[in-house]
Order: sequence, then structure tokens, then C-alpha cells
Amino acid sequence: MSVALSAYLTLLGFSGQRIGLMVTCMLLGSAAVTLTVGLRGNALGRRRLLRLGSVVMIVTGLVYASTTQFIVLLIVGTIGTMNPTSGDVSAFQPVEQALVAATTVDERRTAMFARYAFVGTAAAALGSLAAGLPEWVAGIADIADDTALRLVFVVYALAGVAVLVVYSGLSARVEPPAAQPAAPLNESRRIVLRLAAVFSLDAFGGGFVVQSILALWLFRRFDLSVAAAGALLFWTGLFSALSSFLSARIARRIGLIRTMVFTHMPAQVFLIGAAFMPNVWLAIGCLLARSLMSAMDVPARNSYVMAVVSPRERAAAASVTNVPRSLAAALPPVAAGWMLDRSTFGWPLLLAGVIKLVYDLIVLMMFRNIRPPEEQRSSSR
Repeated sequence: MSVALSAYLTLLGFSGQRIGLMVTCMLLGSAAVTLTVGLRGNALGRRRLLRLGSVVMIVTGLVYASTTQFIVLLIVGTIGTMNPTSGDVSAFQPVEQALVAATTVDERRTAMFARYAFVGTAAAALGSLAAGLPEWVAGIADIADDTALRLVFVVYALAGVAVLVVYSGLSARVEPPAAQPAAPLNESRRIVLRLAAVFSLDAFGGGFVVQSILALWLFRRFDLSVAAAGALLFWTGLFSALSSFLSARIARRIGLIRTMVFTHMPAQVFLIGAAFMPNVWLAIGCLLARSLMSAMDVPARNSYVMAVVSPRERAAAASVTNVPRSLAAALPPVAAGWMLDRSTFGWPLLLAGVIKLVYDLIVLMMFRNIRPPEEQRSSSR
């Protein structure tokens, strides 16, 4: 979806600035829904929330498949579930993260989040690869490219149906115990707000290179086709997915915070390098190298957040730490689209890399001495 979205909106005649605005509104809408679910969704129950999100996903896909009016697409993109990034920013996220953390002991929590990240990232990579199918269908069936790309949104709606079926099969055991009902932030408020603040800086930098913007840069800088861009993003996504398994192993040796920082910094150097590459192959090399390290911090970050808050506040913590990320990432796509309207140089990549390096240094200074329970027990032995 994140690959096809830019190509589809470009074929409809929308400028880079308008595409950036669409991405911004999608991120803002996702942030609002995610925050509401994390803080106020307890009364509805986890199963009902997940099923409701699935229905909204279906409706979003059907609307995008049936209209080309910018204002309609903008409104539905804002209140729907469509995600212009390669990660998961949605109403599903706070509920799912709380469930993942509840299924295992502290010592296995990071490994469980690594599996969770691997499945999601690998599936997203396959989606990027499949983004070239509409172009192939258009050639075989002799139909317009924009018509073929609309089929992507039909598939998105069908995926919503599949998600609804999966969530409908969950048993009552996914609901929190009556003795430990989910709660809004209280005792964990201070550290969660500090984490949310620094995560927002990372997301602000990442907003310049969300998947849809990165695809747009590839289209304009190197004149890549949708299929070629999708294939590249498939490999970067696959490398990121595979690297997530290393996160748990590294964390056992050096700790969660150092894992987050020391795997994240080299990735940003390669991102900055990609902006300066004179040809597509060198740029691809930098992006692939970046993908080998860029996602290792995700399981460590999610595990760390779940570790330093009380079990009752996990859903709220997941929401509060992820929503500011969406808000911070919402403004840069407009600026990135404006930049790409005026120059094909990778200014968005350069800005993203520098901002993310600053974030890494701040995280290390602020949280290196705040350790999760399993690290405290290990050091006391």
C-alpha cells in the first residue's frame, strides 16, 4: 500500500505537496485513533476494538477503490486505517503490544517482540514486492495504470476481511483479568512521557522518509518504475525483518538501550549516504545496508517500554509512546513532498539521518541507567 499509494496519487495528477499532505493526514488520523484506543478503549474490550478496526479497514479500502476525488480521499485517509509507512501505526497496535507482553516472561519478552516484528515486517516486504503486480496486470489486460492500481485498494479491503476473521476467532482469554483491568497511565506516567518525547524526535526524522515518500524520491530521482521500487522495498523490508531476530541476542549481551542506539546509528549513516549517491545502484546499496540494521531497535524499543511500566498500564503506554511518533512524523511528509517538487536530491534522506543520529545520542544519555527487570536481576547475580 505504501508503495502503490504514491504511484496512484501521482497518476491522478496530484502534486508532491498534495501527496505529502495526504500522508500527513493519514498519520494524524492514525495518531488520534491509536491514542483513543489506548487510553479510552478499555470499556469496549480488546476483541471488540480489534473487530471494529477491521471493519474500518474494509471501508477505507473500498472508498479508495471507488473514488478519485482528492477531498474524499483526504477525509477517508484521515479517519481510516490506511498506513503510508512501512510500520504499524494503527488502532490495532496498543492492544496487540499489550497482548504480546502478557504472553511471556521478562527474559523472553524481547525475543517474542522480535518474532512479532519479523512477521509484520516480512509481510510488509511481500506487500512491497506485490506492488508491481498492477503494472503487470495493466500490460496483460490492456487497461489504464490507475485502474490497475485501484485493484490494490480492493486487495486491502479483502485483507481487512481476513483480519476480521482472525480477530473474531480470539477467545475471551485475551481480555485482561478482572483483578488486573487495563488502566490509563498513573504510576508509569513520568517515564512514559519522557520516552514519548524522545521517540517523537526519532519519528520526526523518520517522517521525511516514510515508505511513500521514499518511493516518491526513487520515482523522481532515478525514474524507477513501481515494480522496481516495490522490489527494492521488498528486499529492504526482508533484510529488516531478518535482522530483528538479532535484536534479542544483542540485547542479552549489551542491554536493551544500547541495542536500540548502537544498531540504529550505523543505519542512519547509510541513509545519509544514499542521498549523495550519483546512480541508482549505489543508492540501492546504501538503502540495503541501512535495512540490515535499521529495524533492530524496534523489538528492543517495544520490549523496553513494556518492561518499565506496570502490566495494567501497558496498553496505555504503548499508545502514548506511539501516538507522539505519529504526530511527529505527520508534518515532515509535506515538507519532503515540497522539496521533491523542487529538487530530486535526497534532502529528505539527509535531514532524516541527521535528526535520527541526534535522537540516538539523547536516548543513550537519558536512559542508559534505567534498566528493565531482567537486566537488573542479571547484574545482581
